[in-house]
Amino acid sequence: MSAVDKAFHGLRHMIATGRLGAGERIPPEAELGEELGVSRGSLREAVRMLAALGVVEPRHGSGTYVSQLRPEDIIGSLSLTLELLPLPGLLEVYEIRRVLEAHVAAKAAARRTPETVRTLFSLIEAMEATDDPAEASELDHRFHAEIARAAENPTLASLLAVFRARSRKYQVFTLPEGPELRRKSDADHRVLATAIADRDPGSAAGAAEAHVTQTERWLRAFMPPVEEGAQGREKSGEADGALS
Repeated sequence: MSAVDKAFHGLRHMIATGRLGAGERIPPEAELGEELGVSRGSLREAVRMLAALGVVEPRHGSGTYVSQLRPEDIIGSLSLTLELLPLPGLLEVYEIRRVLEAHVAAKAAARRTPETVRTLFSLIEAMEATDDPAEASELDHRFHAEIARAAENPTLASLLAVFRARSRKYQVFTLPEGPELRRKSDADHRVLATAIADRDPGSAAGAAEAHVTQTERWLRAFMPPVEEGAQGREKSGEADGALS
């Protein structure tokens, strides 16, 4: 085990066991380095790794603190690795996504408010009205994010956002078959939103699962290349013509 790995796992153990709790300041470098048996350089590299995962937060002039360890933030850091998956690997993830999207849709149907319904149908109408693939992708992202919000589980919403971020890297709506695929996708959205509006968890779950399954079929059939220019835009849901 390298010195950096030793420092990383040592700090991770302190946090996992509760010795360092959420929001607590990490001990000074000299003290911590001596305890873990590593140099300051190795310790700093380990802190950078944990910061990338959302576990610690360096604060200029104040030191390094354990983050609030909110599950939605920790889950969100999965994007660092999930975004590396090639399309065949992403398609394996779709089996997980089908289950989670169905669960979230059912919860949204049970917990939806009139404002949720208005928002969903407003987004659908905007999706159907636009010819701009980038705008359609952003609206699609907001539609699914609204369903996840209505389910009232920020951790699940964060995990699904990670899954969808990678999916948006693969374009199908800009293919020759794109217009017909978009019409089918828009129709699926209406079925899903209607089930949520009707407070029908079973139908909402079925509609969400069918929608994700259809997306998976399209990706398998067309195997679109990853959009290289989407990296900067995908964080805001603007990968042109991409599925979410």
